[in-house]
Amino acid sequence: MADALPVRLREIELYERPVKLRLPFRFGVVTLTECPQAFARVRVEAAGGLGHWGAAAELMAPKWFDKNLQLSNEDNFDQLRQVLRLAREAYLADAAPATAFGHFARHHDAHQALCGRRGFNPLLAAYGPALVDRAVLDAVCRLAGLSFYDAVRRNLAGIGPGRPEFDGLAIDALLAGLQPRADIEARHTVGLLDAITGADLPQRVGDGLPETLEEAIAAHGHRWFKLKVGGQVPADLQRLQAIAAVLDRSPDPYFVSLDGNEQYQCAAGVAELVAAIRATPALARLWDSIVFIEQPIARKLALTEDLRGAQLGKPVIIDESDGELDAFVQARAHGYAGVSSKTCKGVYRSLLNAARCAAWNREAGEPLYFMSGEDLTTQAGLSVQQDLALANLLGIRHVERNGHHYVNGMAALPEAEQQAFLRAHPDLYERSHGAVRLRIRDGRVALGSLAGIGYASSAMPDFGAMQALA
Repeated sequence: MADALPVRLREIELYERPVKLRLPFRFGVVTLTECPQAFARVRVEAAGGLGHWGAAAELMAPKWFDKNLQLSNEDNFDQLRQVLRLAREAYLADAAPATAFGHFARHHDAHQALCGRRGFNPLLAAYGPALVDRAVLDAVCRLAGLSFYDAVRRNLAGIGPGRPEFDGLAIDALLAGLQPRADIEARHTVGLLDAITGADLPQRVGDGLPETLEEAIAAHGHRWFKLKVGGQVPADLQRLQAIAAVLDRSPDPYFVSLDGNEQYQCAAGVAELVAAIRATPALARLWDSIVFIEQPIARKLALTEDLRGAQLGKPVIIDESDGELDAFVQARAHGYAGVSSKTCKGVYRSLLNAARCAAWNREAGEPLYFMSGEDLTTQAGLSVQQDLALANLLGIRHVERNGHHYVNGMAALPEAEQQAFLRAHPDLYERSHGAVRLRIRDGRVALGSLAGIGYASSAMPDFGAMQALA
């Protein structure tokens, strides 16, 4: 950790901009058609007065951080704004210098406790520091003239000291050995309202972009898929058979994650779905293609349910249950094998869980524990780039991508901002159908340009075109 760079936090600015979806996205209990995207912009200062700005972005998705049906989408947006403001206040209240990780370590417990007193669950509370921490890390990378990849491998952020969760995990050795690759598989989401074929479309958006599963495969060449189920076995079987009828046309292997979206109350309910799938001949190839099952049980029950005797036949991961830093430890004790990486939950949480997987697999002598890359409709620009870079550095070889499908790329952004990102990342983006958007070829996203100075972006959003956080 000789490279760790302490900094003071001088300014934290919070912004938002509206995002409208081109297609409705149904996940769990919500159908999303629009919501804001939040931005954090942070100025850090090192010894001697040298400073730099950094930034991060994340969608403010309703009914994911807090699925309380008594709350409206606007209530959820206000919750997320509040935890962002609380994080800003906490991080600016202490002027003492610290490493990028040190600022996180210093404030984590008090921020969680304060949010708990406001009625915010740990997953929701983590959203505020997740954005601020990424913006701080971006600024520190730029100050040091390093890429995110090199900064993490050299532990420029000073990861480890100050948090007991990192003790005994050989974090420096893990970080030094991380090796990003040139591309990553895009795991295409099939939401609960998504059309499978053209026959499922009552009317078309007509923007020339893919609107069905068939069209997405034809346009992007996907081999990896994330299939959402709704918790009603007959309806889920019918929908999965319609999906399998499309996927099974491919002469090449395909791979699937099955997302339970917290729709089940117990392991027995999940086992009922699994048994029904396995008993359906038309789903034989799809079942063989399933790599893991994601968060099938509601978060308030998931870490009390023991999966080890449930005969699920596939490894199971947590996602929404990953609210506290020790959640993966609890999940492992109840038979879960994996956990998701999402930048909205925090970059340091992902690195911590990667270190746990490495340590537990060494103990087991085989790769039993793993991380997946999941999406929260990350938008083109800072959000998708930082999430892709993190998943890539962790060695995750496929990541759910859905923001490019449900939103019309950068179409709503100023033209100059679109062009700046396209020039800076010509491998990651392309211009088509009137806007700059994520570029996917043969099911993969090219990542080479994310290795520039800073946290995965050589361009910046137009903050002057945004409004201050409401």
